[in-house]
Amino acid sequence: MNTRVVLACIALGCVGAYPQDLGSLAGIAELKDAASKRISTWDPTGGNRDYIRVGAGETKTLAEIAGSGAIKHLWFTINSTSRYHLRELVLRMYWDGEINPSVESPIGDFFGTGFGQYKSWWSLPLTVQDRALNCYFPMPFSRGARLTITNDGAVDSPNFYYHVDYEQYPGASRTDSLGRFHALWRRENPTAAVPPEIAKDGNKTGAENFVFVDAVGRGQFVGVILNVQGFATGWWGEGDDMFFVDGEPYPPSVHGTGLEDYFNNAWSYQEEFNYPFIGYSRKGNKDWTGMHTMYRFHILDPIYFRKSLKAGIEHGHANRRSDDYSSVAFWYQTEPHKPFEPLLPVKQRYPNSMWRIEPLERMLPN
Repeated sequence: MNTRVVLACIALGCVGAYPQDLGSLAGIAELKDAASKRISTWDPTGGNRDYIRVGAGETKTLAEIAGSGAIKHLWFTINSTSRYHLRELVLRMYWDGEINPSVESPIGDFFGTGFGQYKSWWSLPLTVQDRALNCYFPMPFSRGARLTITNDGAVDSPNFYYHVDYEQYPGASRTDSLGRFHALWRRENPTAAVPPEIAKDGNKTGAENFVFVDAVGRGQFVGVILNVQGFATGWWGEGDDMFFVDGEPYPPSVHGTGLEDYFNNAWSYQEEFNYPFIGYSRKGNKDWTGMHTMYRFHILDPIYFRKSLKAGIEHGHANRRSDDYSSVAFWYQTEPHKPFEPLLPVKQRYPNSMWRIEPLERMLPN
């Protein structure tokens, strides 16, 4: 049997106390008190115009669901002539009547295809095949859910297709105790390199790290997708991951040994690979310039927090590198959540299409 299939079967068969809710084949025969529903762009006239148009500057509501339930699957595909529509179109999700979104990300990055460019890849919770975007993270709610898409670009998206597959439950009590799904895109372009005389192991505090998430409340961190565009030749790894739980000081209780170690690889990256929980889905240039994407999902080993979580990673050893870092973090937590920082303006989301590669020593501050 193919190694990928074996790993996926292991992943689907060993999840926790609620096997059907988490996708395990072991629970698929359980009969649930739920109604299966879908909101989609099907053409009610019987024709084949199974899409909506999202005009430039326009926000469209994709789904507005009342009552108690859980979104189980999202599928999107987009036809647009705008080169970077994957970073112009912003996906937002709101649970239980909240005002501040719990999910806010350019749509491409949410599905793990960063830099505004499509890239086929797969994992347990997210897959992309050509221009088909799929998400299988469960998203529970007790008093309603709302999903929107906003086009921050200057060009209309004439054909936006989607499915929102969800379960409707007869009462709110089933989901009241569950964490709400959160996802946030962040970018630093470029990261600020720490001067060599300061960037020493004895001076490390984590304060200069690239931050994935800064959450307040009780919850669990379940994964991150990281995009790195290397501006200087040489390996940009060796940055340690750090998870500061409940306001703890440095060193945190969860402290890693290097970037590729956190993403469960070793000795830098050798080639592209996609597994259920880990992967290196986009490989840039051999000298470590160009665009690189990696992911780590904590499906079986969430990072738990009771009061707060601030998590991120060094950009190069001791934050010595200055490159383009962007990420989407995924977690579940109680509401209300800490409001997100303002999303970057659309022009600051675009990838770096032109840059001059400099030797590493010229990228560091004097």
